[in-house]
Amino acid sequence: MRQGDGTHAAQGAWDVAVVGGGPAGLLAAGRAAMLGARVLLLEKMEKPARKLRITGKGRANITNMKPLEAHLQEIHPEPRFLRQAFQAFFNRDVIALFEAQGVATRVERGERVFPASGQAWDVADALVAWAEAQGVEILPHARVAELVIHEGAVSGLRVQLRGSTAPRIIEARCVILATGGQSYPGTGSTGDGFHFAEATGHRVEAPRPALVRIETRPAHEGAQGLILKNVETTLWIDGKKQVGEFGEVEFTAKGLAGASVLRLSRRIVEAKAADRKVEVTLDLKPALDLAKLEARLLRELEALRGGSCRHLLRALLPLALVDVFCERLGLEPVGPMTQLQGSKRKKLLGLLKEMRFEVTGHGGWEEAIVTAGGVSLKDIDPRTLASRKIPNLYFAGEVINLDANTGGYNLQIAFSTGWLAGESAARKAIEASPKAH
Repeated sequence: MRQGDGTHAAQGAWDVAVVGGGPAGLLAAGRAAMLGARVLLLEKMEKPARKLRITGKGRANITNMKPLEAHLQEIHPEPRFLRQAFQAFFNRDVIALFEAQGVATRVERGERVFPASGQAWDVADALVAWAEAQGVEILPHARVAELVIHEGAVSGLRVQLRGSTAPRIIEARCVILATGGQSYPGTGSTGDGFHFAEATGHRVEAPRPALVRIETRPAHEGAQGLILKNVETTLWIDGKKQVGEFGEVEFTAKGLAGASVLRLSRRIVEAKAADRKVEVTLDLKPALDLAKLEARLLRELEALRGGSCRHLLRALLPLALVDVFCERLGLEPVGPMTQLQGSKRKKLLGLLKEMRFEVTGHGGWEEAIVTAGGVSLKDIDPRTLASRKIPNLYFAGEVINLDANTGGYNLQIAFSTGWLAGESAARKAIEASPKAH
């Protein structure tokens, strides 16, 4: 990787300076350079794309092949904000960019797109190589301390470089903030962009962990590691049914995770922050209504006559849940099935259809996949991603108050907003350059 050492960074004004070397920052820098801008990308870690290298459990779900309207349905809080960005650069453009860099892709269940190698590192390395091929200078170990504002516009950045005792001013005609959110802070996402935005008069919606596991009471630690597929997970707030998700749920030492839980977690985190009562229920037999489930139970009771409660429950449940159900129902596992009479049988049917958990907490920033909240959409022009307060400042990626469900949608937001911000900033910077006049 070609990296600058800061020697050239301070020489003259750059057309575009990009803060943050994640997917949004790399797309922004590369696109700006493609259009002829002189571009510097500042990354505070030792190399760009640290978080991208671990995303998707190390596989990098780079996009989703569903059409635009389906993408918008997966995005919060204002999906329409992204129409121009998606029109500028969308899923087929992402695939074309990576395949031109030698990274073949494949489409998997749910229209999710992954590198054919299954390696997120291939995606990250290709993106860095692409940006450099466009002419971007990447400066690692460059920690931005603040934006320098002069006469209502950004004139540059105050940057602490490795090996320097004092910060250095780097001049730029346009600046793009692509600093990410606060999730996985060990990769460099520590909320810097939120502070820069607030310091320049932008509103920031309170950052919150999103796509994160939940902690429950009871937790059922003995079932840790169990993954249930094709179950219905329903969210309840203050006793009122909210929304359901069909799919996968995983039992953890402290509660629940899995794709369905992650998709509900944004609303769960918000409700817990508002001190509301939050519960989730699992329908373990969503394909059967109560009458059909009762008929199934009666058949099992007849077939296993003389057996124990454990035998019966094993016919209905994964092994890891047998003792859990015995505990919840007050049954002796090795005792006879005659325990399941009357109210106990009714309670079993209810538990199979509505296994209830009180949500007591959720995972923190170190494990949240993305950040909800960020720079207010009211302060950003969706046509260009320019600030409505600072004319030559742009935003891209997770720093913006946009997030999405799992499935490749969050990376698509990063790629699309990066591309549009880079294009907009380059055009403005080149227009303002003395060489253009």
